[in-house]
Amino acid sequence: MPSSHVYIRGLPLPALLLEFLATRAWPTHDDAKIRAAIPWFKSPLDFLAEQDRTFTFVIDLAAKLRLAPQRSEHVACAGGEPVLSAGEITFEQHPTGWAVTDISNQSTGYCPDVTSFTAIKAALDNAGLVHPGHLTHPVVFRRCPQCHQLNIVKDAHYACALCDHPLPTTWNASLPSDPPPGDQN
Repeated sequence: MPSSHVYIRGLPLPALLLEFLATRAWPTHDDAKIRAAIPWFKSPLDFLAEQDRTFTFVIDLAAKLRLAPQRSEHVACAGGEPVLSAGEITFEQHPTGWAVTDISNQSTGYCPDVTSFTAIKAALDNAGLVHPGHLTHPVVFRRCPQCHQLNIVKDAHYACALCDHPLPTTWNASLPSDPPPGDQN
């Protein structure tokens, strides 16, 4: 008969931790319920020891960090809801616990501005996670006002990769991508 429990390191994971994994809603670092549920871990991140350490993440509108496997879509990680930020995050185990070593805002589903790091920082601080204090791999998204193509700006070259039209220096990636005038599709 198959087991109805999930095991890591030979220990069954409690329902509360399974709920955390399913909802991807990160508890605060002082959440007594999560600590009581997983007393054999010093941190809720200790279950990552045998897992991949780079994840897709979003910061939801409640300012909670949500994690999903790296190959997951950010929109799926957020349950299709709007977010404060999104990207990829890497954890590393240190002698004193888990720390964030790399953070990017690389999400073509949400195209968050680099200024969204303030929401990332607040969520990581609330979760009690040590982090670099900035995006280690910032991605600059801009939408072309001429052809509406979404662009990633590289080497501060603010020109559309499709039509070479100048791109704005301020974030505009969330604007609707209506077809250019005259396009009948």
